[in-house]
Amino acid sequence: MKLLVAVDFSDPTDRILRVAKRLAASLEASVWIVHVAEPEPDFVGYDAGPEVVRGQVAKELREEHRSLQECAEQLREAGADTKAILVRGPTVETLLAMAEKQGANLIIVGSHGRGMVAEMLLGSVSQGLIRAGRCPVTVVPVRNQED
Repeated sequence: MKLLVAVDFSDPTDRILRVAKRLAASLEASVWIVHVAEPEPDFVGYDAGPEVVRGQVAKELREEHRSLQECAEQLREAGADTKAILVRGPTVETLLAMAEKQGANLIIVGSHGRGMVAEMLLGSVSQGLIRAGRCPVTVVPVRNQED
């Protein structure tokens, strides 16, 4: 069994990791923790664009990578065979591509619980994964929940 766990380092991340630990242990699953960083904007390339912007983007990516490795270490300490990867691109499409590439049997993602209007305007990663995914998706609710 292979789990793909999507994290974005927001408040729900700790809860998502707790659920992933429990599922990995009970299913004897290996885990891929994936963070999808913002895609490179078309107007700021690494060949062109201000050096200060390139430096800031590189700093943010290093910080995200460090945070991702800390998430993976939490699961490793709990005994789960865990790998972590940071990729850039559109979130839903990138997560689905990673799930396919890694042969994931289950995707675990959090729900931010923004509300219906925000979901209609902004869309939802969890909804996009459920609609377009080829494997089951577990959505971890984060609003007013106790472990």
